[in-house]
Amino acid sequence: MTALTAKLKYVLPILLFLAPVFGLAQTESTTAAFESTKAFGITFESLYRGLIGMIFIIGICFLLSSNRKQIDWKLVGIGLALQILFAIAVLNFETVAIIFDAISTGVVKFLNVSEAGAEFVFGSFVDDKQSWGYIFAFKVLPTIVFFSAFTSLMYYLGILQKVVFVFAWVMSKTMRLSGAESLAAAANIFIGQTEAPLVVKPYLEKMTKSEILCLMVGGMATIAGGVLAAFIGFLGQGDPEQEVFFTKQLLTASIMSAPAAIVIAKMLFPETNPEKIDRSLKVSKDKIGTNILDAISRGTTDGLKLAVNVGAMLLVFTALIAVVNWTLGDLIGEWTGLNMDRT
Repeated sequence: MTALTAKLKYVLPILLFLAPVFGLAQTESTTAAFESTKAFGITFESLYRGLIGMIFIIGICFLLSSNRKQIDWKLVGIGLALQILFAIAVLNFETVAIIFDAISTGVVKFLNVSEAGAEFVFGSFVDDKQSWGYIFAFKVLPTIVFFSAFTSLMYYLGILQKVVFVFAWVMSKTMRLSGAESLAAAANIFIGQTEAPLVVKPYLEKMTKSEILCLMVGGMATIAGGVLAAFIGFLGQGDPEQEVFFTKQLLTASIMSAPAAIVIAKMLFPETNPEKIDRSLKVSKDKIGTNILDAISRGTTDGLKLAVNVGAMLLVFTALIAVVNWTLGDLIGEWTGLNMDRT
């Protein structure tokens, strides 16, 4: 592939993506040019679907904004650009794709090794798939407990804070965020909404309403470590290749959701007193627990609560969906003659 072709690979989709917005006609030449990008999985339909979705969501945030005049449109543009650039990098740059594949493979292997605890407690319910099949309660829920304990250990040792600081530094420089917002957005990529405020503890007393909303929206938009492990196990169903595939997709989505959450929060509640915010990055040095064992036990307790909640919610909502299906299919369907099996 020549240098010109490589550039067109990224430039053409963007130009054609924006062409209808600026009133440019879709001529035969532009259509032919776009045909060359289909080899990379890009179509008119996918681009326009994404554009319509972005405009719709941004429009809703604009209508619901507490102060439309104070919206920082430059920040909105940078946030959207970061998502697009990151997606292009993961999908089309071989080096980035290799890195994410390696990370995904490592995460899956790590989670598979962690099954030793579940096998010790539950025995053949975990390791004998031939007899019992894939049992969610014994395969996925223990992973949530373990990953929560492991996250607490990494936080106690200070390793997680260093990783969060790197992501926070990038966000603070690119999106001109406060220290609290940058750290909160970065922390939410790896940990849950319960632990994320601990990272920004030095800022909590002086945080503005806009910063607090940014912290909360980030927690809702991203995937906590324990839940990520549950998703990988549930979607992969014990197949290593599928687990690696879904790990890559979920990690990418979680990272891309961080700038997206910032854009949403800053449009809904713009910062009205920018001179009062603290742009320095100060990671809290507070530790979870008094020692390593205490940190692990606290993480285990939190993970157990989360696992029980996940299992109970799945039980209830799956049953409720079955009730709705029965009501619409059997009960109402029998009276009205709809949804009849005509085979």
